Amino acid sequence: MGGFSSALGSLWAWISYTFDPLCGPIGLFRLFASDTLVGCGDTGWGDEIAFGVKVTISLALVTLPVGLAIGFLIALARQSNEWSLRAATGVYTTIFRGLPELLTLFIVYFGFQILVQSVLTWFGSEQRVEINAFVAGMIALSVVFSSYASEVLLSAFQAIPRGQYEAGSAVGLSRRKTMWLIIVPQLIRIALPGLSNLWLVLLKDTALVSVIGLADIVRQTGVAARVTKEAFLFYGIACLLYLILASVSSIGLNAISKWANRAEAGR
Repeated sequence: MGGFSSALGSLWAWISYTFDPLCGPIGLFRLFASDTLVGCGDTGWGDEIAFGVKVTISLALVTLPVGLAIGFLIALARQSNEWSLRAATGVYTTIFRGLPELLTLFIVYFGFQILVQSVLTWFGSEQRVEINAFVAGMIALSVVFSSYASEVLLSAFQAIPRGQYEAGSAVGLSRRKTMWLIIVPQLIRIALPGLSNLWLVLLKDTALVSVIGLADIVRQTGVAARVTKEAFLFYGIACLLYLILASVSSIGLNAISKWANRAEAGR
């Protein structure tokens, strides 16, 4: 079993290196000599910046489904007949849309850590608790993303005629099947433009995690800038990398939007 795990680890390392768009065999930073500041090697900062790009993309990709799931549930609760659910979700969205994202990150990273430590102390445990910076960033960005996504999804829900629900009931579909087979496909198409904008905002908001020590693009380029005294060069590289990520995302999102609209037009 250990040999199999080692083989999988080696395979993953090879795939990561081969398809690395920055420091792989045909990576962007390979255009520079290894002894330059942005080269990939012991003397350059290319490897560190490439790792920061992976952290940024990983954080955004992990946050997206969590934030969407929470936002979807909040949008459903906002339409509930239970006033307590509507009130609770209204307070949730008001708080996290009103607070600065950086403050939310600090509350999650430092505040939650203090809270857990206090609970353990109350139970007589002296164990030291530290929250992983990646997990804290994911939680903070997820709650912020979900609060905005819930508004987009709520508007999309309201744009779907009530007759769609009644049609599902008329053909014998349960409430759950009506939701997943009839409502959700339309919901995605309607909400896609708004959610696409939120994805681009999320991608940029990942830069906030650099203040709690997570080695993202901003953190890695910031360290390189301080060490080499070449702030303009490395912060310029950070700007370029974010622009590339946003451009690639826009191309992908436009393709998804065209596919969704074409599928709808073909009905």
